[in-house]
Amino acid sequence: MSVLFPKTNKPREWDYRPIYYDPEKEARKDRKLARLQHGAFREQHEKNMTELRKNKKKSNLVFWVALLLILLLFVWVLS
Repeated sequence: MSVLFPKTNKPREWDYRPIYYDPEKEARKDRKLARLQHGAFREQHEKNMTELRKNKKKSNLVFWVALLLILLLFVWVLS
């Protein structure tokens, strides 16, 4: 079949899309590059860890107060 109908490749099509200026996209790109500066990951990690510690302390406090209230209620019911 290749003798009767030789295969020829199609020529490349012109695929031009103009690039328009998008200020929002540029602002996102600048913020992303600012985050990637030296030490930014460490600072973000330390910030997240301090928030986690605060939340953990608060949840521990709530747990102990609730446990104390349950124990006081239990003692009050038994007496």
